Amino acid sequence: MRKVAIIGGGTTKCGKRQATWRELVQEAGKAMFDNVDNISPKDVEALLVGAAQPERFTFQVHVAPMVAEHLGIIPRKVIATTELMCASGQAAIRYAWACVASGIADVAVAFGVEKMYMPDMAEAQTNMACVLDREWDGVNAISAPPFFAMTAQRHMYEFGTTKEQMALVSVKNHHYSTMNPIAQFQKDVTVEKVLQSPMIAPPLNLFDCSGITDGAAGVILVPAEDAKKYTDTPMQIIGSGQASIGNAINNLANITDWVPLRMAIKEALRTAKISLNEVDIAELHDCFTISEIMEYEALGLCEKGKGGKFIENGEPYIGGKIAVNPRGGLLGCGHPLGATALLQSIDILQQFRGEVPKGRHVKGGKIAVTHNLSGPANVHSLMVYARG
Repeated sequence: MRKVAIIGGGTTKCGKRQATWRELVQEAGKAMFDNVDNISPKDVEALLVGAAQPERFTFQVHVAPMVAEHLGIIPRKVIATTELMCASGQAAIRYAWACVASGIADVAVAFGVEKMYMPDMAEAQTNMACVLDREWDGVNAISAPPFFAMTAQRHMYEFGTTKEQMALVSVKNHHYSTMNPIAQFQKDVTVEKVLQSPMIAPPLNLFDCSGITDGAAGVILVPAEDAKKYTDTPMQIIGSGQASIGNAINNLANITDWVPLRMAIKEALRTAKISLNEVDIAELHDCFTISEIMEYEALGLCEKGKGGKFIENGEPYIGGKIAVNPRGGLLGCGHPLGATALLQSIDILQQFRGEVPKGRHVKGGKIAVTHNLSGPANVHSLMVYARG
């Protein structure tokens, strides 16, 4: 297996966009190719497109060929759409990585796009009810907010986690998003504002939840040995891990212990041949504030049940134990399902290159982990990146 590097990437601005689905593709695609010298669409041999629900949000299926057409790519080795709900974009990165590592392709593009704003917001919310098992959980109105609300309730009951501690996650991530020009939300929030925002599903308020978001992003992957032909500052993929247990809520391993994440981080660190202490930046899937707290624990950043104290003590800030979500996370940047993992990877690339504002730059950062979950937190996927 060959070593693989990301040589560049491009994104749209995230939020409520007037742009259509295909216009988002064109915007991110132009930014992606403009970011890399000596490469053009005709060089791309494999295209993997992460898209969670284009058939419901934009009434379009068979989207990978559409993306290829609008980017001017003629894939001659591999073309496919990857769907893993909130981890769809990371599935695209993993498959593109596998294509290059195996030698199937020498130049691959991993792309992600989601157009989630619809004329009727009720329809968008109905679409999101398809995330959990439709026949068992969906019919009981257990979409993402109620599920994570139950998780938060149980975590509070078992470990004494407080709403104030969860609110601190939102405060941190919104602070960093104010320094991210592509972020959906550009204002700081306080603990008081989080607690006073409209109730969505007790104990989760509006500012405990990531937003409905339009956005697209893409990266270009090549063999690491060829990376310096295109850039002096590539980013290597050095490890990955993924695991899944259960699907319907009653079949999950444990609602307050994300066992698949513990399995996935073990595999990611093993393949990267590093320890968790060597990781400088972690882009975690903070779809809800409780999610990030649960992820501190499952990754091993703190003891089980101590995630609330971990954020309360400032450990996941830049300058703390590890910089968590210095781009602003899903809470600050929004969550355009298929594009989220691509947005994470591009921000890590920019962190390594020193291209982010000083206030959210992790100076000297060399190794980063990106994480996505999907469904009722039953699937967890991780990528490990290294500078240079």
